[in-house]
Amino acid sequence: MPIIVGQDTAKTRKTLTAGGSTVAYYSIPAAEAAGLGNFARLPAALKVVLENLLRFEDGKTVSVDDIKAFSEWADNGGKALREIAYRPARVLMQDFTGVPAVVDLAAMRDGIVALGGDAQKINPLNPVDLVIDHSVMIDEFGNPRAFQMNVDREYERNIERYTFLKWGQKAFNNFRVVPPGTGICHQVNLEYLAQTVWTDTDQNGEEVAYPDTLVGTDSHTTMINGLGVLGWGVGGIEAEAAMLGQPVSMLIPEVVGFKLTGEMVEGTTATDLVLRVVKMLRDKGVVGKFVEFYGPGLDHLPLADRSTIANMAPEYGATCGFFPVDDETIRYLRQSGRDEGRIALVEAYAKENGFWRGPDYDPVYSDTLELDMGDVVPAISGPKRPQDHLPLDQAAESFFNVVAEYRGEDESPAAQDMLAEAPAPDVLSDPRKTAKVDGEEYEIRDGAVVIASITSCTNTSNPYVMIGAGLVARKARALGLTAKPWVKTSLAPGSQVVSAYLEAAELQEDLDALGFNLVGYGCTTCIGNSGPLQEEISKAIHDNDLIATSVLSGNRNFEGRISPDVRANYLASPPLVVAYAIAGDMNVDLTRDPIGQDKDGNDVFLKDIWPTQKEVADLVEKTVTREAFQAKYADVFKGDEKWQAVETTEQETYDWPEASTYVRNPPYFQDMGMEPGEITDIEGAHALAVLGDMVTTDHISPAGSFKDTTPAGRYLTERQVPQREFNSYGSRRGNHEVMMRGTFANIRIRNEMLSGVEGGYTKGPDGNQTSIFEAAMAWQEKGTPLVVIGGEQYGAGSSRDWAAKGTALLGVKAVIAESFERIHRSNLVGMGVIPFEFTGEDTRKTLELTGEETFSISGLAGDLKPQDEVPCTITYADGSTKTITLKCRIDTAIEKEYVEHGGVLHYVLRNLAKSA
Repeated sequence: MPIIVGQDTAKTRKTLTAGGSTVAYYSIPAAEAAGLGNFARLPAALKVVLENLLRFEDGKTVSVDDIKAFSEWADNGGKALREIAYRPARVLMQDFTGVPAVVDLAAMRDGIVALGGDAQKINPLNPVDLVIDHSVMIDEFGNPRAFQMNVDREYERNIERYTFLKWGQKAFNNFRVVPPGTGICHQVNLEYLAQTVWTDTDQNGEEVAYPDTLVGTDSHTTMINGLGVLGWGVGGIEAEAAMLGQPVSMLIPEVVGFKLTGEMVEGTTATDLVLRVVKMLRDKGVVGKFVEFYGPGLDHLPLADRSTIANMAPEYGATCGFFPVDDETIRYLRQSGRDEGRIALVEAYAKENGFWRGPDYDPVYSDTLELDMGDVVPAISGPKRPQDHLPLDQAAESFFNVVAEYRGEDESPAAQDMLAEAPAPDVLSDPRKTAKVDGEEYEIRDGAVVIASITSCTNTSNPYVMIGAGLVARKARALGLTAKPWVKTSLAPGSQVVSAYLEAAELQEDLDALGFNLVGYGCTTCIGNSGPLQEEISKAIHDNDLIATSVLSGNRNFEGRISPDVRANYLASPPLVVAYAIAGDMNVDLTRDPIGQDKDGNDVFLKDIWPTQKEVADLVEKTVTREAFQAKYADVFKGDEKWQAVETTEQETYDWPEASTYVRNPPYFQDMGMEPGEITDIEGAHALAVLGDMVTTDHISPAGSFKDTTPAGRYLTERQVPQREFNSYGSRRGNHEVMMRGTFANIRIRNEMLSGVEGGYTKGPDGNQTSIFEAAMAWQEKGTPLVVIGGEQYGAGSSRDWAAKGTALLGVKAVIAESFERIHRSNLVGMGVIPFEFTGEDTRKTLELTGEETFSISGLAGDLKPQDEVPCTITYADGSTKTITLKCRIDTAIEKEYVEHGGVLHYVLRNLAKSA
């Protein structure tokens, strides 16, 4: 299907010849010449958005005034409060978020047929790629059979989901599936799918070049910004709307410039740099803003390092972390096997249209900050937030404080003495908590590293840290060091290319020797698919209430995410993951304590096994080749024999299997009429939960495993599903019944309506403690609306739409918080749930909210404007009342329409049905 460009854009349309072909494009310099404004000093990230408006300007959805607003942005120091309609070129999905999105599309086909429309109206208008990467779980590890056994188990668990996705691939246009075992979606996007400059034919049959842009149903879609491709994460519902031609409604963003100077010093990695960047930008406050990296430091920053920084934009709160196109972009495109004609077009287009970062690149920014990369030190982050930056020489001391806080103790002199005396790493003795593991000749204590995992798109896409990890393993192996026996070790690369260069460098056998055998190509530990620990270790942890730790090369370490057995989770570079596996204990100070003994009993220190930058660079240069990329991506959509054997139907609507516990027809569009409703005031709502700061989407909608005692577990047990087959919440996202029961069900969530209770509990209508799901159903039976109260940064973390879908299905009409993270606020609106923010000095604490109150929010009916302030009357348990002011975070006019329709998909479905 051709792209439909605007009809009023002839004055900015030019032609460009590069790589042996001539294409049309929309010229920003031509827009300046036409008197539309001064755009020369716009940041490259914002020029991408501007080009989008030039291309789609039609006088209706996109006007000339929208384009002129970008000149005003530059004149006003990087600020312009104007709503625009932005159309990304394509959509990227992974299976955890992609399955429910395809479920919604299938349900929309049923819905449009029920409204008298044509099922074929429900088809992606923009290209969609779904990469199956979230379903492999680490059941088997530490042996040569691990990969194949985990793949076999993956297919056993997920055949219903894979059958459904294969149906979707046949049923929908513009929809491709990358099969299991290929890699992580963001790494596949970086190494193969993305083109930096896209080309397509328009409605007139002419070839048009334009910036490669996308939205993705995973928050780490931002990784592709390292390649000069503007992309960010959205919820599945927003992505579905984009697929169906609905523009993304957004305000012209502020762009914070992050100037990098200097060079990384010996002993540091890209991971150390990104963890420092995360800390700095979280402290700065960049939620809802673009961040663009610039400065002379980029001349010394490989594209792999740039993508590492771009990847973790959700962790620092930004919409994206963008790197302009430059010589390094071109080098990477060539190395990763892109077509030479495309590479020539990228360079010519970027230079012609002002996207190129040369020595004179000097844009206007809304604000700036700066980092000399020479000041970066080795670091980890933890124990529960990516921004909890810890220089490596402070990590052990910090863990003592974690223990003291958990045990309710002060930072005791005894703890400080223990730190000073540096415990021998193979004799783990802690006078406070020691546990004998059944049948084994070793002991674990608080701080035992029970998971060490090289995983996640963040770092496995970077050959410098992966080769570095292999060299640490090689040097450790030569000295006779091994991982401690209680550590569950794993290696899950983000693509098959990683295996190719580790094998070419002969480093995989060294990693194998330390237990870092290949377990699969996917997200694994980072998404909570770490698999079970050895039974005796798990029992020892729980019987003795130990604070076990994990160390992973991922991007997320939120509470309850990695493993139900682990309380403290740390993010680290792949080489440090290997080092911590050898040390086996977070109490060991890697900067000064021995991490083990060699074959002769001599102490070995981290510096003894740490490779030099030259050693790493030489091996990268030798083994990371264009040919490897081309070979591994030659048949990327074909899959292995298992995928090819998955059978499905070719019906245009899905025949929902009645007995399926994975894929069910959701209730969103049932009995839906052609006309929308109206936004009404909320009267007498009760609190379902009162939550604190930094409540993440993992807290709201966990992705990992669950027990048979949970509401979701009981639901499956009642349907004769044994616990061994529960799989995970993430894999069950195609079943709304499971996901409703899993909403607010994280094992570490703390509802302040209850004292000292962890997990998904609240008070029901009778005042007694019960599960949040059961309480919500009881309130629904009484016809009582619900609200959720939150603190700062509500909804941080993953882009998962089920955090909003589950909230809506539980009957929650509003979420009132101190502040929202970007994606979750948008998802709530997209499901018809209204987000509100406290104003002034009001917080849940200053208002002394206990959950016993009722809330009535007025000013919603009638002429509600975006971001209006409205009154809320709180009635306390003693009958007293207080009226406060809330800011309604329906941010744009189109978002108001979404809420009136009951959600963005209802809005799209009705419009498509009417057009038919």
